[in-house]
Amino acid sequence: MPLFDVPVSQPWGPSPLRRPGSVRRTMTLDATWPDGQDGDVIFAGDARDIVTEWQGGGPVPKPAIVATAHIDVVAEHRVMLSVTSTPPRPELAQLSGARAGGYLRAEIDKALPGEKRGGTPLYLLLDDLAGASLVGGWAWSRWTQDWMSRLSVQERADHAARMEGICIGFRPGSDALSIGGRPVPDQNASRVPSLVNPEDPDGWHPLIDRGGVNFRRARRIDVWREGDVIHVESGFQDSASAPDGGDRIAIHEYRLTATADAATQCLRSVVARPGTLPYKECRAAPVNVDALVGVPLVDLRNEVLLTLRKTAGCTHLNDMLRALAEVPTLASHLPDPVEG
Repeated sequence: MPLFDVPVSQPWGPSPLRRPGSVRRTMTLDATWPDGQDGDVIFAGDARDIVTEWQGGGPVPKPAIVATAHIDVVAEHRVMLSVTSTPPRPELAQLSGARAGGYLRAEIDKALPGEKRGGTPLYLLLDDLAGASLVGGWAWSRWTQDWMSRLSVQERADHAARMEGICIGFRPGSDALSIGGRPVPDQNASRVPSLVNPEDPDGWHPLIDRGGVNFRRARRIDVWREGDVIHVESGFQDSASAPDGGDRIAIHEYRLTATADAATQCLRSVVARPGTLPYKECRAAPVNVDALVGVPLVDLRNEVLLTLRKTAGCTHLNDMLRALAEVPTLASHLPDPVEG
């Protein structure tokens, strides 16, 4: 296990320009608390798939939108109170009362099995509710000086005991497991610019300024093909709004590159690089990703949970790796190569 002296804080900056002949999926899950920190959390999620043709006007061609999805969620302490979507799915009513985490994912699969099989934008939004609801409350630590004082020393110790061993960052002996972890305002975080590249404003779906205290999980998956190889470049960021109204503050950032065999659609290679993570122990998160090489892409949602469970992986990096299962769906939209 590699050891590090300090947490990583090397923000990735804006997204790369779209490649000609590629498909891009972007997704955001925004959380707000209209009634304050102790009130219900409101999630608004958007996802979009776009195709960039081989030829087009300007340095970056205008994309064609091939799929979109939106969800509105009301939750109380990670328990779903209501979930609605566009396109509408009446089956989402079955999620009322489900607690975010593995149980919620099982209920999503039961209610909407076709969304998972189809690797749809809606499925990515629903699947990411588990991770976004787990991290979202951290946004308040950026706005509240006495955030930790809400918990007693015993409550913080109990929380640390529950978290020990849950992931590679919370492995035994980690800084994250001092009583309640390091003082939350001192958790490593980075100021980050907009994900939208100023030279490619069409590269993201509209990102809405929610105002006040808000949290955002943002994802990008780029897919293109070269010969018999499918290439993937993906970005992930968890961030909060800043009290000064400036650049957002990120707590988790990763970029991932991967290749897959176009014929068998099995994973050939995968490399994950962190940009910002809260504890120095988190930097070891990518160490085991090679264990997934050879796995069929469509099996990764399950295989990641089996192979990189608990201290073998990072919850948030695992979410990125699991979403590689949707690459075949994205690759099906790739434009035909230009002849000549």
